[in-house]
Amino acid sequence: MSVRIDIAGLRPERVAVVPSPLAELGMALHALSEPGHHPGLQGWATGVTAGLDSHLADRMCEADFLWRTTFSDLFMPFAGIPGRSTLPGATLAEDLDLLDKLSDEQFVDAALEFTCALPYSTRGVSALTDAGVRRRALDLAAARGPQQLRFSERLLVDPPRIRGWLRQFAHDCDEAFFAETWSRLRHQLAADARHKTDILRRKGLAEALAAVSPAVELDESAGRITVDKLGDGVTATGDGGLLLVPTSLGWPHLSVLHRYDWQPALHYPAGSPELASPPSVEQLTLRMTALSHPVRMRICRYLARSSYTTSELAQVHGMTAPEISRHLAVLKKAGLITTRRRGRYVLHQLDVTVVARLGSDFLEGILR
Repeated sequence: MSVRIDIAGLRPERVAVVPSPLAELGMALHALSEPGHHPGLQGWATGVTAGLDSHLADRMCEADFLWRTTFSDLFMPFAGIPGRSTLPGATLAEDLDLLDKLSDEQFVDAALEFTCALPYSTRGVSALTDAGVRRRALDLAAARGPQQLRFSERLLVDPPRIRGWLRQFAHDCDEAFFAETWSRLRHQLAADARHKTDILRRKGLAEALAAVSPAVELDESAGRITVDKLGDGVTATGDGGLLLVPTSLGWPHLSVLHRYDWQPALHYPAGSPELASPPSVEQLTLRMTALSHPVRMRICRYLARSSYTTSELAQVHGMTAPEISRHLAVLKKAGLITTRRRGRYVLHQLDVTVVARLGSDFLEGILR
C-alpha cells in the first residue's frame, strides 16, 4: 500500500520546501488531542493543557475531529488555491488569509473529510449541493456523537459562520500558546527547509526526498513519487507544483495531501528520531505475521537467550529439522534472526534490537 504522486512534467523550480504556521498549529492541536501519538511531546502537551482557560479547552473539543484522527487539509489551504502554485504564508495571519480564499465547497468538503467519506483522490459531489451526500454526512456525523453532529449541521447550514469560528479559534490558540511555541520552532523549520532546498538544488529531487524520509522514493523513469503508507492514494502535480512542508511536532506522522485538484504536499517530520532506514509497511507486516505463530514464538524464546542450530531446536521442540527450517526461514525473511557459521554448524539467534523496536515500529507504521 502506498500513496503515489505522478510528477510527469514537473519542473525543478516548481518544487518548494516551505514551513507553514497554520499547518504547525494543526499538528499542535493533534498532539494536544492525542498525546499518546507523540510521547516526546507529552511534557509540552501537559504544560499547554494546564494553562488553557476552560472556554478555549471546550472549543478545542468542539471540533477536534478536524485534528484528532490526523489533521484536516484546512490547515494547508495554500494547496487548494487555484493554479496549484501558492506557497504557505510566512505568518499565521497570512495562512489564515489563504484559508479565506478557499471556496465554501472546498472548505466544507475538507472539514467533513473524516466523517462524510467523500471521494478524496477523485472528483466528487459536494455536501453543499447534493441532498444525498448531505444526509450521509449528517448520518456519519451522528455516529460520532451529538457534538460532532451539531457542528456538522452548523457547517452545512452556514459555512461562513464556521469559517469565522475557525479563524477566531486559531487566533485564540495563537494568543494562548501557539505564538510562543512557533517562536521556538520556526527557526528549526526554516533551517530544515534551507537544508532540503540546498540538497534539491545540488543533488536533485531524489536525494531531497530521501532526506525527507526513507519512506519516500522517486522513480525517475516513471515520473512518480511513492510514499510507503498503510493506505492507498493517487494524485498528480499536473501543471502545478509540489510542496514539502516540514513540521517539528509531527513525528511519527508523514502526511501526504493528495486531495483532488489540490497541489500535492508532503508534510514531513523535521529532525525525527526515526532510524536511518525504518522498515517498510510490508516488512512490518512480515514481522508481525512471523511472530503470530505459537511455534515461532517458542523458537524466539530460545533464540533470544542464545544461539542454536536447527538440529538443536528440532530436538528441543520435538519436531523434524525440515519443520524447524521452514519456521526459521519465515523469521529470517522478516529480518528477525541472524545466522552465522561456526565450522560445520550454522547457528541462529534472535536479533533482539529489531524485536525491541517492533512496538515503536508498529506505532510509526500505522500512524505514518
